[in-house]
Amino acid sequence: MEPKKNSKAEIGRNSSLYFSVGLLLVMSLTYMTLNFKTYDKEVIDIGRLDLEALDDEEIPITNQDVIPPPPPPPPPVVPEEIEIVEDEKEIEETVIESTETDQEEEIVEVEEVEVEEVEEDIEVPFHIIENVPVFPGCEKKKTNEKKRQCMSDKINRFIKKKFNLDLANELGLQAGKYRISMMFIVDEKGNITNIQARGPDTRLDKEAKRVLRLLPKMEPGKQRGRAVRVPYAFPLTFQVDN
Repeated sequence: MEPKKNSKAEIGRNSSLYFSVGLLLVMSLTYMTLNFKTYDKEVIDIGRLDLEALDDEEIPITNQDVIPPPPPPPPPVVPEEIEIVEDEKEIEETVIESTETDQEEEIVEVEEVEVEEVEEDIEVPFHIIENVPVFPGCEKKKTNEKKRQCMSDKINRFIKKKFNLDLANELGLQAGKYRISMMFIVDEKGNITNIQARGPDTRLDKEAKRVLRLLPKMEPGKQRGRAVRVPYAFPLTFQVDN
């Protein structure tokens, strides 16, 4: 006859589960024990407050500056009385008439207005002008360069012939070489104008201007076929001996 056994009454049936739960509890308790911290209580000695010492302490007395009161506000300004004057002057109104035209209005043709040409005083330097002024006796020269050289030579000979060189000795100038800068303009008609001279003495300047006024009339210089003013400058040098 087989003995009857109850499978639920076996003790070792759930031993592994109990072992695992017990192990988990032991490990949790060990972890909490290792991480537990304690703190020392600090006792702060506040001490006793000596009220009698505070009563005996002397409080220094300081002089406080008295702030003066602000000045009184200025009296209010009384506005000036404005007198209203009637404007008796009559003003004339300006009526602006309309400038618009009507379709029926006739348009009158305006005659051409002739504009008069104003002649300007044009100056062209002597060394760049197209046609240089022609000194009397230089008409046969064909090129500008030859006419310039001819004019320069004739003016130098003319001035040396007319200039009073004895005046330099009369002025008591020291021995040496002197120079007078001279300039004039040959105008559109060939006349000598705007004569200027500058030298070591005013009397020499007057003598140079006197001689330049004796120059003959020339043929005027031309630029693009039009007579123009041509300035001409040159020096006069002379020697003074003892």
